[in-house]
Amino acid sequence: MSEQLAILAEGLWAESDAKTGHGVLRFGTDREVVCVVDSTQAGKTSAAVVPFARRDVPIVADVDAAHALGATCALIGVAPAGGKLTDAWKAQLLRAMELGMDVEAGLHTLLNDDPALVAAAAQHGVQLRDLRTSPKGLTIPRRDLSRKADVRVVHTVGTDCAIGKMSTALELTDSACARGRKGVFVATGQTGIAITGWGIAVDHVISDYVNGAAESLIDQGGERGDLLFLEGQGSLLHPGYSAVTQGLLHGSQPDVLVLQHLAGQTHNDDYPSRPIPPLSDVIALYELSASAVRPAKVAAIALNTKHLDDAAAQQAIAAAEAETGLVADDVVRNGPDRVLDAVLDAVDAL
Repeated sequence: MSEQLAILAEGLWAESDAKTGHGVLRFGTDREVVCVVDSTQAGKTSAAVVPFARRDVPIVADVDAAHALGATCALIGVAPAGGKLTDAWKAQLLRAMELGMDVEAGLHTLLNDDPALVAAAAQHGVQLRDLRTSPKGLTIPRRDLSRKADVRVVHTVGTDCAIGKMSTALELTDSACARGRKGVFVATGQTGIAITGWGIAVDHVISDYVNGAAESLIDQGGERGDLLFLEGQGSLLHPGYSAVTQGLLHGSQPDVLVLQHLAGQTHNDDYPSRPIPPLSDVIALYELSASAVRPAKVAAIALNTKHLDDAAAQQAIAAAEAETGLVADDVVRNGPDRVLDAVLDAVDAL
């Protein structure tokens, strides 16, 4: 682990917008994280603000303090709506490069398209790394919709954005591998790519090619193992991001779905006028949509109970099970075993 990361999350570490930083800190193993940069939380530790993390690092006020702790790379750890680079973030990146740090980001605004950042990188001899790039050669899916016969695809889908679809897929992958299965996490966004080192940020792909990108990811994953956990993006219920959700669902041809929901959430976070239907209706929606290409059933409910105490969380889990008749659990709070059992039962029954 020669590279040491500082996660930039100014003013947002406590928010879901910092999901990139949360994911890298919780699941990343190839690079050491030395600190989080957020002046509004400086002096605390990361886990004190965002619990259930596997690692705990100090929160510092600025990139100078991060550099003093040994950081060699500054990673923008937030995924704001629209994914654009702000002037405030650009100033932090310029300062980091002045201190000799590489910079990395998964924004739609590509670092390597900004002349000032490119010039600064050349001046200071550091790297600019963009995670959200679209690979060349993508096209629509194959006409016969074929894939390796022994590969099974488990796809996490959700009732909204930024509620844990990636975390659930990663937890299930780790647990499946621990049981001796050839599990593979398939990254479809910048955070997953920052964690695993491969994948395609499908929301940066031309819309005609999103389905083909999903197919390509399944092909690549099938070379690594036979039980693929495909990270979901957006939601069919989200007026802004439903297109990428649909493209992944049809392009990946999943065998099994896991529905992610934030306990207690009743309306879309970005579009408060849009209510979230009952979970049973959402299950029917996803299963109907999947069936246009390949039938797939929801095998379990992954409930995010981060806003609840332990007693309320267990009540929410029991309520979800009663409503849907499916296994429900919080794979971060309680571990992934119950959800994985339901998933493997569905996979092995195919």
